[in-house]
Amino acid sequence: MLFEDANMKLVVLDTNGPTSLTLWQTDKVVSVNRHTVTYPIFKTPDADALNQELSNRGIEVGEIIQDAYVNHFFFYDPDGNVLEACQVHE
Repeated sequence: MLFEDANMKLVVLDTNGPTSLTLWQTDKVVSVNRHTVTYPIFKTPDADALNQELSNRGIEVGEIIQDAYVNHFFFYDPDGNVLEACQVHE
């Protein structure tokens, strides 16, 4: 963790790379629509295995979408926020 402010209800996480990840807590209603919301995409070496692992742990996952370049799927955190995992074809 790089920074935490309890008054502002935020935390900044170190990603061990050139970017950080900041999370805010809010009491406001948040409407999530994966077609219009910004969400992180995590690179994975095996989308099928990760999809199965997340599902086995009780995490809501979508079907794997395949095209000529990637296999990817959406999954959701406990608050319903959308995340994506992506396997790039080498």
